[in-house]
Amino acid sequence: MNTMNFRKIAILPLAVSFFVLASCSKTTSNTTGWSYNDSDNGGFSINDDYDGQETGPGLVFIEGGTFTMGRVEEDFYKDWNNIPRQVTVSSFYLDENEVTNVDYREYLYWTQRVFDLDYYPEILTSILPDTLVWREQLSLNEKQVLNYFRHPAYNFYPVVGISWIQAMKFCSWRTDRVNEDILIQEGIFQEMPEQADADHFNTEVYLYRSGEYTQQNKKGLKDNNPNSAYGDEGRPVRLEDGILLPKYRLPTEAEWEYAAYGNIGSRKFNRITDANKYTWNGSSSHNPSKGERGKMLANFKRGRGDYGGLGGWLNDEAMYTIQVKFYPPNDYGLYDMAGNVAEWVLDVYRPLSPEDMTDLNPFRGNEFSTFDKNYKDFGALEILQEPQKSGTDTNSIIRLPGELPTRKVTEEENLNRRNYKYSDYRDVKDGDQESSIYYDQEPTEDAAMYDYQKTTLIDNTSRVYKGGSWKDRAYWLTPGTRRHLEENQSTDYIGFRCAMDRLGFQNESSDGDEDPSKPKRDKFKRYRYK
Repeated sequence: MNTMNFRKIAILPLAVSFFVLASCSKTTSNTTGWSYNDSDNGGFSINDDYDGQETGPGLVFIEGGTFTMGRVEEDFYKDWNNIPRQVTVSSFYLDENEVTNVDYREYLYWTQRVFDLDYYPEILTSILPDTLVWREQLSLNEKQVLNYFRHPAYNFYPVVGISWIQAMKFCSWRTDRVNEDILIQEGIFQEMPEQADADHFNTEVYLYRSGEYTQQNKKGLKDNNPNSAYGDEGRPVRLEDGILLPKYRLPTEAEWEYAAYGNIGSRKFNRITDANKYTWNGSSSHNPSKGERGKMLANFKRGRGDYGGLGGWLNDEAMYTIQVKFYPPNDYGLYDMAGNVAEWVLDVYRPLSPEDMTDLNPFRGNEFSTFDKNYKDFGALEILQEPQKSGTDTNSIIRLPGELPTRKVTEEENLNRRNYKYSDYRDVKDGDQESSIYYDQEPTEDAAMYDYQKTTLIDNTSRVYKGGSWKDRAYWLTPGTRRHLEENQSTDYIGFRCAMDRLGFQNESSDGDEDPSKPKRDKFKRYRYK
């Protein structure tokens, strides 16, 4: 049986060469002929030694491509909610395993350490897992209620009882902690464990209001501007330096499905020779390899009353969830893309047809916003949205002290745009009144396409989750299957993993398919035409 091979992840200093900005580089502009990074020529600075995006902690690079997204199994429920269509996803990064209990407890610990919870009790209550999801009316699961999240026996088991809203908050927190550590490792920041309330590191505040972190500055980058106000202490890192990583986020449904199939192992040049049914090669849920033959390749429910097999030969060694990385990874190096827990993705749920989706990076759920420059007190906590369809604080949407305030874009400021006009596109292409349940009534401006909790459970806060879990039959292990749940609800079988955008070259090496025996080309000159 494969045993856990959980690597201790240490955030090492990222090999981002920003020292070029302090060098005497004489790379010149192809537009003006002036030198970059030269204070004698005005000091316009670029990182012309950028060597591609570093892989953030816990992530695996997923090279994008085209694939057939949608149901490949029989449409058992006959709901026609995922008609196959060919789409392309651009390259991205995805967690190699689901977020674990110990990962989430680190998040809670940081929150309790930094914020005055007597003054801001909403902050902690809004992110606590719901451990009561384990309770059932006719099943004794109190050991899970009391122990699953905090006992060391479950440290590296996937966290559950997390809503979509809470998963998104975790992604934001993780972004800031990783980028703060990058600045510390690069010698730009000094460690400040005494940060409190609004005085904690936030990536967006640092990039757009860097003066907030003067106490944490150790040594900035050399500023080539001859009129610089920073002096010998150096300037803050900018987005143009390429040192900070993009945001962690949930994967889109298309990204998750593409990564789950792991068809790269069946690829020959530009075609798939044998597409996977599950997330591993072949169409069986049992391991065919010698020594492991007959054992399960994922943690799922075999049939009614069969969660783990016979005593003395438990074929998946779990009755509920199991530690991450217990089963073999798929061809991308991703663990548990089938079984263990189902996973939240970014999308708002709708039944899908080819006509409803863009064929490049398809996604439903866009809500466009911008920073609110008129907001004064960004150090205060703000309740952005009260709990939805729930009487607890667990699912309040809040803006933490020290985060930049945002506002929705307005139609008035986008009058001359053709690509979008307003903020909320979650229900775009839902149809008109004639195609809704109110087709026989007098036309109204706000006729709902979906009548939530009366005729349907679909609305703009219904989010997709993918993959089978320990509680599901093998049918749900196929990546093309999909289900949905309210974004403020949680269960004992849904977890999540984080994703990150890939910037620049879509292959992992910026040298592409060059002959490795030949000298590498100058990366900057790849962008220039002589």
